[in-house]
Amino acid sequence: MTASEPTIVATSGGLRVGERTSVLFDALVHHAVDLSGVHGRRPRVMYVGTAIGDAEHFTARITEAARIAGFELTPLHLFPMPNVEDIEETVLAQDVVWVMGGSVANLLAVWRVHRLDHILRRAWQAGVVLSGVSAGSICWFEGGTTDSFGPELRPVTNALGFLPYGNGVHYDVDEGRRPLIHRLVADGTLPTAHCTDDGVGLVYRGTELVEAVTETPGKGAYLVRREGDRAVEDRVEPRRLPSVPR
Repeated sequence: MTASEPTIVATSGGLRVGERTSVLFDALVHHAVDLSGVHGRRPRVMYVGTAIGDAEHFTARITEAARIAGFELTPLHLFPMPNVEDIEETVLAQDVVWVMGGSVANLLAVWRVHRLDHILRRAWQAGVVLSGVSAGSICWFEGGTTDSFGPELRPVTNALGFLPYGNGVHYDVDEGRRPLIHRLVADGTLPTAHCTDDGVGLVYRGTELVEAVTETPGKGAYLVRREGDRAVEDRVEPRRLPSVPR
């Protein structure tokens, strides 16, 4: 076991443009690695790009970001076939799993074909920190809002359910997300939803939300709960994470 108890870091951030490279890992990814408790060796981080079809050009960018960060990176590809012989053994050997954004609907379908949903639950229970951005955040919850089906946002309600809440990502930059989350919570389509502005992450120990953190000042997290036939939103002020050098 690496983390002392099952840990998830669900975010609307974690990556940024570098000065000499296309992508760098920002503070939210480094925080997920810190929470794994690894010391005395290079952290082992798995990158899962299913939601963008395992795009090779982006895997190359993430590989360079990991080199700069000092991480030992293992990409997990499922297209056109798994790139490792034993998916479960490979996942369980990691300290952190980082899931890229994209289509959460496609991600869930492909993961289930390969039983990665069951493998990730075992990894979570074994202390591998599960983390990710956007689709890589929604996947750990009951569901959330997505543009997986087209330009108009729609609900997804068949996510992995490791965390018994709804999830709203990109809460401050996509103007349709907030009203849709409110409607879905108000009508009971989603349970109480935990939402993040861009640059914000939510840290869970087991299924309990223990902290909101941010790599971007001025951003917030939000709890949206049902009260009668309406949704009520409460802001949670996140703790600012140390900046990662460029």
